[in-house]
Amino acid sequence: MSRKSILILGNMTKPGVAEQIEELRPWFERHVKILAVARSDRPPPRRAAGADLCVVFGGDGTLLTAARMLAGGGVPMLGVNMGKLGFLAEFNVEHMQKHLMEILDGKVTPTARIMLDVRVCDCRKHRFRSPAVNDVAISAGPPFRMIDLHVAQDGTQISQYLGDGLVISTPTGSTGYNMSAGGPIMEPGLDAVAITPVAPHSLSMRPIVVRSDRAVRITAARVNAGTAVIIDGQISSGLCDGDVVEVRRAEKPMLLVPHPGRPFFATLSGKLQWGKSPHHPV
Repeated sequence: MSRKSILILGNMTKPGVAEQIEELRPWFERHVKILAVARSDRPPPRRAAGADLCVVFGGDGTLLTAARMLAGGGVPMLGVNMGKLGFLAEFNVEHMQKHLMEILDGKVTPTARIMLDVRVCDCRKHRFRSPAVNDVAISAGPPFRMIDLHVAQDGTQISQYLGDGLVISTPTGSTGYNMSAGGPIMEPGLDAVAITPVAPHSLSMRPIVVRSDRAVRITAARVNAGTAVIIDGQISSGLCDGDVVEVRRAEKPMLLVPHPGRPFFATLSGKLQWGKSPHHPV
């Protein structure tokens, strides 16, 4: 039986990542075929397209970058946390080594998580398109006046939002900017998106959850000179009055390997202290 093959991506700017990968290389070579070792912020070599698994060394931000880079490729991803939170990159090195072969043997099933296809339409100045893993945010920017955004889905008006902006989040990203802005936490496997206003100038404006199989169109009725469309908190583009931001569910999801025996709500409780009673010191 042929050996399973992997692609290794790493945030080589993060201290210790390159050294850790090199230290593990002999161990990997005893168990799998390494198709390539590459930077997470650059397209991987073509020979890596047929990998059975992509192992990403870094943190949650590194995993987001890698997922956008590999969008649509159908390669499952496993995140090895060498950052701080490790919410998406759930594995440490020891657990990765312990579970790698059962993952490659199909005993651990990757979870399919929807991604978004985001584009700025009808803009002469800004031509922008990007996949998104967590979210797309529209931020007011300087001179920091309220902006006016009109949101519709399949031609039906949802609402007019006056405030500091808007976050459209996948279930994966619901524990990020969306949660900080007061949006709902969603289970990762849901086929839906949350629309959460940021500092809305109305008591009636509340987050909503809508189907992801219908495009969401945000018309920038009035924005600032510094208003921006921001993808996963990592890349951005400007926005002008009259522009339309179209957000669709991407054709193919991200495949993320979960940590065996660690359910989503256990991670939520352990990493973000969700659902825990206040601690009263004696």
